[in-house]
Amino acid sequence: MLLKRFIAYYSPYRGLFALDMATASVYSACVIAIPNYTRTLLSRIEAGQTDIGWIAMMIAILAAAVVGLSLTSYINTKWGHILGTRMETDMRRDLFGHLQKLSFNYYDKTKTGHIVSRIANDLFNISELAHHGPEDLIISVLTFTGALILMFSFSAPLTLISLIPLAIMISWGLIQGGRMRARFKAVRERIADINSAVENSIQGIREVKSFTNETYEMGKFHNVNSEFRTAKEKMYGAMAAFHSGMIFNIESFSLVVIAAGAIMVNKGAISFADIIGFQLFVKAMMDPVRRLTNFYEAYQQGAASFERFTEIMDIEPDIVDAPDAITPPPLTGDIRIESMSFKYSTSPDWILRDVNIHIPAGKTVALVGESGAGKSTLASLIPRFYDVSEGKILIDGYDIAARTHSPSASTRGRAN
Repeated sequence: MLLKRFIAYYSPYRGLFALDMATASVYSACVIAIPNYTRTLLSRIEAGQTDIGWIAMMIAILAAAVVGLSLTSYINTKWGHILGTRMETDMRRDLFGHLQKLSFNYYDKTKTGHIVSRIANDLFNISELAHHGPEDLIISVLTFTGALILMFSFSAPLTLISLIPLAIMISWGLIQGGRMRARFKAVRERIADINSAVENSIQGIREVKSFTNETYEMGKFHNVNSEFRTAKEKMYGAMAAFHSGMIFNIESFSLVVIAAGAIMVNKGAISFADIIGFQLFVKAMMDPVRRLTNFYEAYQQGAASFERFTEIMDIEPDIVDAPDAITPPPLTGDIRIESMSFKYSTSPDWILRDVNIHIPAGKTVALVGESGAGKSTLASLIPRFYDVSEGKILIDGYDIAARTHSPSASTRGRAN
């Protein structure tokens, strides 16, 4: 279900997606072509075949592959990111539009800083997955598969030996990548907490200064800021372990190929051209390994972010019109509140109980009472920012909840 909803955002940009996938395929072909034709060239020269025309043709093929790499990389980088950005823009538009429809109950229970974090950070993660996910996956699969097939055709024993450090490298990338992803998630959560702390403090700055609570607010922010620092320090520790381990595995990969290849050359099993070709293929296979690791990380982050995106999109407004709702004629403003009671969904306590008020059109009425008595709540119920729990509110005889004409005080007709 989530995948179907995610793919739907690709629909307006099928052309860009097709271009990205096509150039990714060409990129993979160029990556494989360079070590393959290099080995072929060196093998012929090693065998004493030094036809200048043929050598020039092979060099031209290699040059074309290099140009192809540059062009496809440019297209992928530019238009792939544009694809992700446009999808991100569409999601932000839909999310912001949906937020405009949600009732006050949602905002009573959700911190603004967390909403801002989802609009900014989460949607960026989704756009990165939308662009890099399919691209990295197709490049990795095609390059890795093509390189292995050619390596097996040169020397199956050396290829099997080289798979040992490769398996270790992939395992390290997945394990440490998972730990690094958890650290990244913790940092994003702390950023949301900082956004909320700053927002709450700035919005209530008058109250803070009125009660000389600056020291208290600074203490609260210090705690959140310290947690953010700790989360980032752990994240950088995970990054250091991941990258240093990958460097060790990559160099070990090359060392294993060189050592095994040297022994096989000494026994006459393969040629020097094969060793050089293998080394080039090892270099070519490093990019798919990195991309697969990045894809795994981007998928986890993007999938979690898209799940949070759909969580908000699936929230239905509490305030909805009745199926038979009508648009009343211009109102004069006669307000009648009948046996109305109200309590918030987040609290079991009644805020207002059995309220009956009549405010004739054109009259001004003052609500007087101590703080927390329900004055602001009553003012919010009249424009139907919340639905009443019991009773009803009528304007010019129209029940604001049902939007149906109710001239009689005994007529009820609420719609939820």
